Amino acid sequence: MQKALTRVAIIGGGTGLSTLLRGLKKCPIDLTAIVTVADDGGSSGRIRDDFQIPPPGDIRQVIAALSEVEPLVEEMFQYRFQGKEELGGHSLGNLMLTALTAITGDFSHAIAEMSRVLNVHGKVLPAANQRITLMAELENGTIVKGESKIPSYNQRIQRVFLSPADVLPVQEAVSAIESADIIIIGPGSLYTSILPNLLVNGIREAVLNAKGHKIYICNLMTQAGETSHYSAGDHVQALIDHVGANFLHTILINKEELPLSIREAYSKELAEPVRFDVPRLEGMGLEVIKKDIASIHDGVVRHDANNVAAWIVEYATNYQQKKQSSAN
Repeated sequence: MQKALTRVAIIGGGTGLSTLLRGLKKCPIDLTAIVTVADDGGSSGRIRDDFQIPPPGDIRQVIAALSEVEPLVEEMFQYRFQGKEELGGHSLGNLMLTALTAITGDFSHAIAEMSRVLNVHGKVLPAANQRITLMAELENGTIVKGESKIPSYNQRIQRVFLSPADVLPVQEAVSAIESADIIIIGPGSLYTSILPNLLVNGIREAVLNAKGHKIYICNLMTQAGETSHYSAGDHVQALIDHVGANFLHTILINKEELPLSIREAYSKELAEPVRFDVPRLEGMGLEVIKKDIASIHDGVVRHDANNVAAWIVEYATNYQQKKQSSAN
């Protein structure tokens, strides 16, 4: 009898999520990616407004990351049209998802069909199946409307919330969270990629009530206008404040200090390495795991997809073995 694969649900969006998924694509796990639909900038924003559908950009990135097709086909799917005409700035994948939504009449169904065509490993699910707008209340009381506009105010964020507030989740995403052995939050922009998922009614409750082990993969760098001067503990506290409970079990942080040249380059963009305040994290009841998970290419710091994926598989295997031992 074949051993059941460990069920892993990953919640996030943006570059952080797609980077991690590229590392997990070949791993022996039952993988589900639950992706934000709060984007309102660029090609996604134009499609969102013109066709009254959820923005496809983050979904497209995740499908590309998990696809098993020839490199040229993936490059075509990700191709972005140039020029100032109507097609300018749109990616082919966004337009294909838009066309499939019109044909099938349903955004989630379009994602499933595109995933089948591109031979996606695992499942890609939107957190919600309708347009939503991310709102932010800044520390000075200003209310900002729109995910893409929030960082531009360069003010500390008090809270983010959704409009409409009663948006419904995709039920398959709720089921994936409820049945997952491991639930991974992040990496990605805290307020604009991760929290929009957790604010969807049903997603939040599923995460809180799920029996699976909940892991937060902490960001490596702060983001100007979003998490300036945030420590790892500040990231976790924001998650707790918005979800309404201390729901995490484990946090994965980077072990090695980043080179001075990288820190200086990022400081010009008003960003800095996230400070890992381990005593505070442990005081929150978190298991703190330190691993060498950062990679640097062309001066850009990213999570090392292969290193993070290898750790996730190892952790999931050990977790399952402990779980089985305690059950016997």
